[in-house]
Amino acid sequence: MKEKKAFSLPGGVMLLATLAAIALTVLVLINAAKAQAGPTVAVCIFAFVVEAALLKGLLVVNPNEGQVVQLFGRYVGTLREQGFRWLNPFTSRMKISLRVRNFETAKLKVNDLDGNPIEIAAVVVWQVVDSAEAVFEVDNFENFVQVQSESALRNMATSYAYDSHTAGEMSLRSHTAETAAQLKKEIDDRLAKAGVDVIEARISHLAYAAEIAGAMLQRQQAAAIVAARHTIVEGAVSIVEMALDQLSQRKVVDLDPERRASMVSNLLVVLCGERSPQPVVNAGTLYSG
Repeated sequence: MKEKKAFSLPGGVMLLATLAAIALTVLVLINAAKAQAGPTVAVCIFAFVVEAALLKGLLVVNPNEGQVVQLFGRYVGTLREQGFRWLNPFTSRMKISLRVRNFETAKLKVNDLDGNPIEIAAVVVWQVVDSAEAVFEVDNFENFVQVQSESALRNMATSYAYDSHTAGEMSLRSHTAETAAQLKKEIDDRLAKAGVDVIEARISHLAYAAEIAGAMLQRQQAAAIVAARHTIVEGAVSIVEMALDQLSQRKVVDLDPERRASMVSNLLVVLCGERSPQPVVNAGTLYSG
């Protein structure tokens, strides 16, 4: 079922026409009562009933609001024209908001791709684009949006690891833009039949579950220490190599292999150590006895 435009007339014009008809009916009724014309009085009473029914057709449509119109249980269209309008008074109407809405899912506890329990939540921004599908295709479209969004979030969370262990691997923590796009697509596919368009979906909360948070923090710290040490060693080796090359090129000192190895060892200790080195002044010869 697709949305279609409902027939309506300007409310101001219909109000003036109905008031004019009521005034004319009152005048005719007064004259008929004076002339004691029974049939004319009955017609005037019937006209009053019709005119009162016409007034029931007047309504106000606010900006970004729709009126889903049914006639004796049959969908006849949706009124989106804002302002003072008039509809068939025998129709029933359901007001539906067409504004952009958003909500945050509950914090869900799921297992990621590696089987680690994590907590995850998302913010979903959505809007009704087809009022007929939203009202008639699902029982309660607002609840449908929330339940399907949480279901899509669970499915997406189990498709990726919390953190990547190899370079280039997608993860929930490191690839926020990609996972947000995937989440939006999954929710959009689930809500297509409800006449809802997902404008944006993004992760608002992501953390390891409490029972493994401590262990995972230690692992992250260990990985950071190893990465830092790797960088320090690479830099130290480059510095030592540069120092030895320059000493040889400028002929500052001539080192035999043994002293060269000792110098390399001392420089690496100085450059890679966690504490500042304590200098030792040698007042004698470099060679023993």
